Order: sequence, then C-alpha cells, then structure tokens
Amino acid sequence: MVVRLQGNAWRLHCLNETAEAAGLSRGMSLADARALCPDLKSIPADLSRDFSFLRALARWAQRYSPVVSMEKDHQLLLDISGAAHLFGGEEALLSDLLGRLARSGLTARAGVADTPVAARALARFGSGQDMAPPGMAMAMLDPLPVRALGLEEKTCISLQRLGITRIGQLAAMEREGLLRRFGRQLLVQLDRARGDLQELIVPEKPQPVYGASMNLAEPVGLVRDIECILDRLLERVCRSLEKAQQGARRMRLTARRVDRGDVVVTIGLARPMRSRERIGRLFERDIRHMEAGFGIDRLTLEALDVTSLPLRQLTHGEGRERDDLADLISRIGNRVGFENVRRYLPAQSHIPEKSFIVSAAAFSAPASDWTRGHLRPLIMFAPEPLAAGGRDVPRFFTWRGMRMATVRAQGPERILAEWWLDDPGWRSGMRDYWFVQTRQGRRLWLFHTPREPAWFVTGEFA
Repeated sequence: MVVRLQGNAWRLHCLNETAEAAGLSRGMSLADARALCPDLKSIPADLSRDFSFLRALARWAQRYSPVVSMEKDHQLLLDISGAAHLFGGEEALLSDLLGRLARSGLTARAGVADTPVAARALARFGSGQDMAPPGMAMAMLDPLPVRALGLEEKTCISLQRLGITRIGQLAAMEREGLLRRFGRQLLVQLDRARGDLQELIVPEKPQPVYGASMNLAEPVGLVRDIECILDRLLERVCRSLEKAQQGARRMRLTARRVDRGDVVVTIGLARPMRSRERIGRLFERDIRHMEAGFGIDRLTLEALDVTSLPLRQLTHGEGRERDDLADLISRIGNRVGFENVRRYLPAQSHIPEKSFIVSAAAFSAPASDWTRGHLRPLIMFAPEPLAAGGRDVPRFFTWRGMRMATVRAQGPERILAEWWLDDPGWRSGMRDYWFVQTRQGRRLWLFHTPREPAWFVTGEFA
C-alpha cells in the first residue's frame, strides 16, 4: 500500500487488488483503511521518483510511436496512427507492448480507439486490453461508467443522483439540457469521445543529453592518461553546457575495461557548474583509486541533474569567493555526503532555539540578514536545571558538576512563548534570560521562569 500526505491526513495513493477486494479505495484516509484492515502495511509515496520512472517509460514507448504524451495518474498516451503497420497491426503492437512490460515485472492496462478520450476510458475501465474497431468507439464505451470520460468529480456525483450511470445513457440525452445543467465541459468530453472535436496531443519534449565519449585504439591504465582523456571530455561537455546556459549538479564518468567490466565514478557538485578545471579537480581522488584491470578502452562522461545557469557579470572578488566555497563543499560532500555538510539559516521566530534552521549547504544559499539586536550564545543546548531558588541571579550554583560563582550578570531579557503553538518546553510560561560571567571563566546563558520559579542553563558564549 502506498500512501500520500494530502492536507493534514495520510490517504491511500496506490493499492493492489487484494486491498480493493477488502473494500479499500484510492483517496481513503489511512485511519479508515486501518480500521477495515488492522494489518495493513503502507509506505509513503515518492512522487519525484514516480515521475522520473514515468519519463523513462515514455522514452521507451517511443519505440512504438514518436508521439508519446505523459498524463496524470501514471498514464501514457501514444498516437500510433501510421505506425501500427510496422508491428503487424494494432493488435500485434498492443500484444508486443503489454508483453514486454509484463516481462519487465510491470502490470499495465491499455486501450486502443479512434480518440484519446475513448482510449483512456477503455484502458482504465475496460478489460485492460480492449480495442475499438474504427468508428465503434462509442459502442464500446456504452456500458462504461460516466467517470470514464474524465469528468469532474462533482459532475459525476450529480449524474449518478439523476440515475445516469453509463456513458450510453449520457450520450442519448438532449444536448441542450446537459448544457444548461452541467455546463460546456461535459459536452466537450462527449464530442472528443465521438471524434467530433479534436483533442491536441502534446508529445513529451525529449530532454537534451550532455555527454561525450571516446573509444581508444589501445587500452590505457595510467592515471595521467585517464586524466588527459577526461580533460578532453570535460572540455566538450562544458562547452555544450555553456552554449545552452546550463550547469550540472552531478557528473558521471564511466570507464569500460577490456574485460567488459565498467568502473563508474560519480561526483556531486555543491552548486551548478560548467568549469572544466574545477570539475576536473574533483575527479582526481577517485581516478587515483580506479581499478583499471587489464586496461580501459572507452571513457564516457555525462552531465546529470542539469539545471539553468545563465551567464552573469561578476566582480573579481565575488566570483572567486563563491567558487572557492563551492569547491570546498563539493570536496567534503563527496566524501561524507552532501546532507552532512550543513549551514545555519535564520528563521522567523523570536524564540531563541527556533530562530534558526539547519540546512544542507549544497542546496541552500548563505544568508546575510541575521538579526543582531540581542545577545545570543555561541552554543545552545536543551535547558539544564540548576539547584537555585529566588528571583535574583544565583551568586553560587553547580553546573555539570562544577561549582560556579557569579561575577557579573546582564539582563533580564523577557521572552514570551508562541501562544499559537503548544510547545511542551514552554509550558512553564515566560522566561527571563540573563548573561552570566563566572569567576571560573565560563560565560553562560541562564533563564528564570517566574510562573514556576526555577533556574536553567541553556547556552554558553565564546
């Protein structure tokens, strides 16, 4: 079971036949589904990976037609007009397509008709392999539910309340009455299903590929030879990226050995780049440890995760500083993981521990709008209680097993909780913060809770 967060509730996004037989349906809340099936197993949907897979499937489907459109609900629309005879007819094409998908472990439903609306309806609500003969699309749509036309949910519900459940019933009704009651969109879908109104099919635009490869007459295995070839490949790829004003976030180098084994080196970049010198330096460490075997006879370089990188004017200092920081983050990130190289960013909150967020440095820009109106410690941690009473700053206290004596105190700074949020750490009410200099040299940040009198240490200054 695949679930998706919609609003504030988890809802069923994709389910198998066993779940449907148990009475579950797409869009049902996960809580209701567990009430029907207590042993239900679910995983969250990964929509970005689903989209990437559908795009790859669309590229594969171009073997059957040059016009392939990606649609919602994991649908592909193929215009096979003029292409079916290359596979022995529509029936043979459909059999070959579904057979290849089945051998790949994919379950697919398909429909063939004169119009896109009819093909979608047959694929989703038919047997899964229906083919409408020319001019017979409406006859095959007759027993299907009105929902198969792709109408809005509220329109389908209104039709069902009137006792109109099949497309055949809807097609037999007077157009004027339907127009007055349900609007023009319903008639548009009917006309598109009949073929009286053409529907534009927008094919998926192929994504440009930025890559270069080199076949070698003689295998190589020395580091300097591989670096020399890589430099030439980088020059070609970076030139293509510059012409398109694009930059890459990842680069992949594939070395084919003479024993037909591939050695793949992938590097990440802290921000979009197309600089041959800077990208080449990031490959140096992996190339030195590359296992060449009996030699490498082919090298392929590809730019991955390509994004827009327009030309812009930089001052001498600004460009160099940004490049050095990006190179440093790239080097560290490729070793320890980009998600582990982080930076602090300001957040909109007057609560000290909520006034910042931690973000991956490679996927965020440094901020310069930090508020400097109040004194804040270098290190903050969860409040640690002190054995001290009274409203005045304690002259002596013990913290982490160390006996401290207060020399100077500055404050108080009174901070109230965010009343619109229920934060368990602030249920004791307002806090009075103090900067405390101790005789032992520690500079601490203390606070006092007047409503429930107590003292805490929550930070330390440099």
